[in-house]
Amino acid sequence: MKILLTGAAGFIGMHTSLRLLARGDTVVGVDNLNDYYDVTLKQARLARLSSHANFHFHKLDVANRDGMAALFAAEKPERVIHLAAQAGVRYSLTNPHAYIDSNIVGFTNILEGCRHNAVQHLAYASSSSVYGGNTAMPFSEHHNIDHPISLYAASKKANELMAHTYSHLYQLPCTGLRFFTVYGPWGRPDMALFLFTKAILAGEPIDIFNHGNMVRDFTFVDDIVEGLIRVLDKPATPNPAFDAASPDPATSSAPYRVFNIGNNQPTPLMDYIAALESALGITAIKNYLPMQPGDVPATSANTDELNAWVGFKPNTAVKDGVARFVDWYRGYYKV
Repeated sequence: MKILLTGAAGFIGMHTSLRLLARGDTVVGVDNLNDYYDVTLKQARLARLSSHANFHFHKLDVANRDGMAALFAAEKPERVIHLAAQAGVRYSLTNPHAYIDSNIVGFTNILEGCRHNAVQHLAYASSSSVYGGNTAMPFSEHHNIDHPISLYAASKKANELMAHTYSHLYQLPCTGLRFFTVYGPWGRPDMALFLFTKAILAGEPIDIFNHGNMVRDFTFVDDIVEGLIRVLDKPATPNPAFDAASPDPATSSAPYRVFNIGNNQPTPLMDYIAALESALGITAIKNYLPMQPGDVPATSANTDELNAWVGFKPNTAVKDGVARFVDWYRGYYKV
């Protein structure tokens, strides 16, 4: 297939592109290479992809309406994976407009491109952040998500609502994947594992929020990619049992689906840090801090729906995934 993949120079985007290329798909990669984090890391990811003849890259911002319309019209992709977004909860507290431009305007351009070019299926990144103030664990797609606690989370919920609208109006199959704390080789420098590793190797303290009383469903990137590609290959369909009098948030009478994709093994943050200390062979200097605005104390994914839909559930153990990240980090940064 020809697949348009946005955020191709990103962490998940690179890994997903490599898997698609390995199985023989053509990937049309889009990324604006912004400086939210180290651009040289994005360029290094891109260099890995550019060695493949079936990879074609366009430096373009998804918020560029005319540019995206022209790209869709020229390339005519069969399916679309939309991963480009302004990420980060804490960054959204100080840079709100970046989230509107990328996550709302950009997503509108993706939906319009799909609508006008007969795209067979749109699979897009949502986030576990949409669960916001929910305290019922594990999080289920059938739960209410009306109480986001960061603009980032609100933008991701908006994406799900926008996708549903296009599914309903234009019969565009759309599937949203709520990612849960993704980590692994080639990861994002603004994420905890990267920050912790860099600090520990430099002999500097690591900042641990909520005094360490955090739990996350840390999900290894290879598991995310496996789930994402399986979902891409099975376009969303209407739920024949959908009841408008008692609507299910995860499905619709339109070709629309939303799935959690998480490790289904919530891990205390201190256990995650212990796995990192073990992999590095160094004990971290710990700086305990209060909870940050917009953050939540715990996440946990119920992945039964994903498993029922595509026969897959993430299962990489944290200690194994962290060790693989450390191996990559030491090799890439030569430390």
